[in-house]
Amino acid sequence: MIKYDKLWETMEKKGITKYTLHKEYHLSKSLIHRLQNNEGISMNTINTLCGILNCNIEDIATHYRDEE
Repeated sequence: MIKYDKLWETMEKKGITKYTLHKEYHLSKSLIHRLQNNEGISMNTINTLCGILNCNIEDIATHYRDEE
């Protein structure tokens, strides 16, 4: 499972809000909702977020092993 808990920490450090992602960077509200709920997103979206936040993938997402 991929979780985006680090995304919110990175955004706070960079002074970027969900509102900013939507209004200034034109990310859809449904995409932000998917991130909040740790749902699947494309690598293109991760690339976009890394560009916006000037960070690495590990600053956005963490992989957790699925429960067996």
